[in-house]
Amino acid sequence: MAKTLVLAEKPSVARELARVLGCKKSGEGFLEGERYIVTWALGHLVELAPPEDYDKAWAKWDMLTLPMLPDRMKTVVIPQSGRQFRAVQAQMRRGDVSDLVIATDAGREGELVARWIMEKAGWKKPAKRLWISSQTDKAIKEGFAHLRPAADYDNLYHSARARSVADWVVGLNVTRALTCKYNAQLSAGRVQTPTLALIVDREEEIRKFQPKEFYTVSVKLNGFTATWRDKNGQARIFSKEQAYSLVNKLAGKTAVLTEIKRTWKQTPPPAAYDLTELQR
Repeated sequence: MAKTLVLAEKPSVARELARVLGCKKSGEGFLEGERYIVTWALGHLVELAPPEDYDKAWAKWDMLTLPMLPDRMKTVVIPQSGRQFRAVQAQMRRGDVSDLVIATDAGREGELVARWIMEKAGWKKPAKRLWISSQTDKAIKEGFAHLRPAADYDNLYHSARARSVADWVVGLNVTRALTCKYNAQLSAGRVQTPTLALIVDREEEIRKFQPKEFYTVSVKLNGFTATWRDKNGQARIFSKEQAYSLVNKLAGKTAVLTEIKRTWKQTPPPAAYDLTELQR
């Protein structure tokens, strides 16, 4: 009987899928049932190859070897994850496996995790996509009842791959350039560097901040205090002359209370954290 291989991203998710799909038999890196075999990655099992895999000269950190721009990006199995990759590959090569369900996280990185494993393992058979954002029994069953062709998510994979290539090209080249030029261990990255720049700019604003005096005009009445506000609801007055002018104008005058608004507000305690919601 032909079986469907289900590829999850994390062992914990794989166990939930296996339980719902009735996969009780445990093997080396997989769980098996009558119709399904569930296997898993450990996050990324495959990554872009390091510079020295393209050119031996790129192994040395030297300005003369920059920029490093491979004609075609290659992938390699992450050494620490080699055992699990071989376990996944073994299931993909089974004769009784007819198709694959990509059940990695529903997002760009999850798509990349699965596609690179499939590409590296040489998967050529049909593939479908499970797209769920919760691991409840109901969500899993509904997800498997509405599987979509993996090709529908090709653009998501291309987007994730482009992100990874950008990280490689920008991160490795600029990091090496900075380190070699300044003879110091400096790093740069596609996300890291602009994020750090935002923090630095904000810190600079804080350090350059000059406190400014302001005034407010209030009157103590029977049982409460009233504060003057302008048409925009702003109570701060940055001109001392304007503040005193307002005080002199209002001194001795009679105030008229024209409206009272009472609003009851209730703030419920925050809900407990949900792991899936945090990941999304």
